[in-house]
Amino acid sequence: MNLPNSITLIRVILIPFFVDLMIYNYYRAALLVFVAACLTDALDGMIARLTNSRTELGAFLDPMADKLLIVSSFVTLAILAKIPVWLVIIVVSRDIILALGSMVIYFTGHSLTIKPSLYGKATTFMQFLVVTLTLVLIAYGIKSDYLRGAYWVTAGFTIASGVQYVIRGMKIMG
Repeated sequence: MNLPNSITLIRVILIPFFVDLMIYNYYRAALLVFVAACLTDALDGMIARLTNSRTELGAFLDPMADKLLIVSSFVTLAILAKIPVWLVIIVVSRDIILALGSMVIYFTGHSLTIKPSLYGKATTFMQFLVVTLTLVLIAYGIKSDYLRGAYWVTAGFTIASGVQYVIRGMKIMG
């Protein structure tokens, strides 16, 4: 277990704290925890690159931690009626499809190297951004219709990256 992987695990550990704070309406604290979790995503990758300490575990763990954080935050916000359910369905469906596809590739004996695409990175950024902006608006009682555009852009990137990964998977399967 190296430093970047330990930092990734911190992101996973922060998830139940974030959800708990959201459920009990401690939105400002939830915002801080979410931003801290997002910062661990940038920090673990930067340290892994700078120290040349990338591992197979990290290549698996980092995107899994992102998925857990994203799905937990989107589902929690939807349950609390803070973001549209249709967006949550798109985000969660994409992740389920990718997870199932990865399992099919693995169990059919094909090699699977997890490499994020540019669309995938943009999707993760947009999803983190939507959650962060939503939390800022909630935490400080700001009313705004501007998030609608961010929802649509996030949905577009989520769908585009999902399609791209499915096409990659189909090429691997032959």
